[in-house]
Amino acid sequence: MGNNFNRYEEIQAIRDHKVIWCIAMKIYAFWNNKGGTGKTSLAFQALTRYAELHPTEQIFAADLCPQSNLSELLLGGLTGNGSNNLLSLHENTRRRSVGGYFQTRLPSPYSAPSITPDDFISIPQHFNPLIPENVDLLAGDPLLELQSNATATLANTQVPGTDTWLSVVDWLRDFLNVVEDRYDAVFIDANPSFAIYTQIALSAANFLVLPVMADDSSRRALQNVFSLIYGVALPSPIYKQYSFTTKLEDADRALPKVHLIAKNRITQYMGSASAYSTVLKTIDTVVSDMMERMPDKFSFDIIKDGIVEVRDFQTTGVVAFAKGAPFSKLDPGDAVVMGKKIRVREDYLANSIEAVDGITAKL
Repeated sequence: MGNNFNRYEEIQAIRDHKVIWCIAMKIYAFWNNKGGTGKTSLAFQALTRYAELHPTEQIFAADLCPQSNLSELLLGGLTGNGSNNLLSLHENTRRRSVGGYFQTRLPSPYSAPSITPDDFISIPQHFNPLIPENVDLLAGDPLLELQSNATATLANTQVPGTDTWLSVVDWLRDFLNVVEDRYDAVFIDANPSFAIYTQIALSAANFLVLPVMADDSSRRALQNVFSLIYGVALPSPIYKQYSFTTKLEDADRALPKVHLIAKNRITQYMGSASAYSTVLKTIDTVVSDMMERMPDKFSFDIIKDGIVEVRDFQTTGVVAFAKGAPFSKLDPGDAVVMGKKIRVREDYLANSIEAVDGITAKL
């Protein structure tokens, strides 16, 4: 499969529900089982840049992380009152967020929802004029953590004739099914944990974007990703029957494909002779080994087509994320962030835009 797609279409028969679920959207989940890899910052810059470069497409951002950092960026960032704007969405009678949507599912968790999607969808540009007008948002919500125990319990309840786990992990998929005619591409920011809400996010995705850093913990986290998503190298066969992989495959459901490995925050100090370079090469080895073991779980055939190196955004990133700004909306020169003057160098800004374009070119 090539790297560039005009359209991705999946038609999936869901055996348990006896219905055909059809969606014509590219759905990317940004995830790693390790925090601090720059997942949210890459998701923010990639989705806004993709929206800029594809103005005729409608883009949907779904924030499935309780920390809601993607939502805060889209809604204004630090200097644009992103946090307060997000709180205003939570203060409605019906929370305009993923938490509000999940709350409507709790009383009848195994039935297809009857919802009005616009009750939960926000338009970031109404809060943050730097965001392209073709981006909509299902905002994040710390309520996900409070809901997590109830949601996990519902997923593991025994109900004759019902695959309760599948019904619950389909909650985001159900939402996307309702709005499938409205959007061309979906970007999901998922929490580093493998909690039930993360499984809800990942089971809805077609493709995975996996950010990694130049450290050995990223290599181990990447191996853990393959265990959690694809059941590779489980410590004991007893885990197989309970695994995410088995549960989806038993329902004749396709697992998301690894679409991109983003080596994030690469600096000039990570040359071919450095220790950093050695770690990055071991990441290539992990990916190559997995491609040999399960080639059908990757959307690329040649490893270089599925790996992109992303330079460290440096001070340009500090300013962009403080302002909730796509890099294309920044100007070189001095910027003031929380009373402190920070210089955005023209060459750094150009490098940052080039790095993000390298990601969006593969979406």
